[in-house]
Amino acid sequence: MFNFSPRRGQSPAGARGYRAYVVGDIHGRVDLLEHLLAKIHADLQHRPARKTMLVFVGDLIDRGPSSAQVIERLRNYRREGVQPVFLLGNHEEVLLRILGGDASVVDSWLQFGGLQCLQSYGGSFARLRGRPAEEVVEIVRSAVPQEHVEFLETFIDSCRFGDYLFVHAGIRPGVEVDQQSQSDLRWIREPFLFDDSDHGFVVVHGHTIRDEVEERPNRIGIDTGAYRSGVLTALVIEGTDRWLIDTRNGTEAAKGGD
Repeated sequence: MFNFSPRRGQSPAGARGYRAYVVGDIHGRVDLLEHLLAKIHADLQHRPARKTMLVFVGDLIDRGPSSAQVIERLRNYRREGVQPVFLLGNHEEVLLRILGGDASVVDSWLQFGGLQCLQSYGGSFARLRGRPAEEVVEIVRSAVPQEHVEFLETFIDSCRFGDYLFVHAGIRPGVEVDQQSQSDLRWIREPFLFDDSDHGFVVVHGHTIRDEVEERPNRIGIDTGAYRSGVLTALVIEGTDRWLIDTRNGTEAAKGGD
């Protein structure tokens, strides 16, 4: 079991001196990304932070129409005082496997949003019709710029932030953080979603879509299904306070403070 629980019985707190904006699964919606970034920047202007982390929990690509544009926007994201952090989602994992020559995942990738991703890079369904998976691999390789590949290869699997752990999908309950498998961090649902145990920190994750942010004592799910709902959400953590910003009107008031 985890042995880290520095604030047992108290409200969880973020890293001292930092604010974190943690953004849920974007899935190729550059329009929502721009909208949410504008709201985050406005929030920073309204209530400045000394040091800020902007964390993306993965699944930037697939399903929506603008995967290439999302990658390009975030690859070039720069804002003074803001440190971006990118976590690798299962969709990025699959794309990197294809770019590395793995033809075995081509069919499932195309079925679960890869076709839209390829189209955002200028590819078309007509070019794929009837082609074997090995040829599709070469089409994808020729479509995705090398600088995008190199950017995706810099993504990490987890990020610790005070009493919080940011991951894409979740963790395997009862397994130490440094022993977690990449597969679980990027793909797990059960048993993580239904586990009520104290992990020693609060896990903030995407991957599993809910109509609203799902907040439990040991985890907070922030994937609000942006590609189909039009709602992209960021959880903000500063000290023991938390609040939400999303692409709907307004923001949720701060909560969680003592």
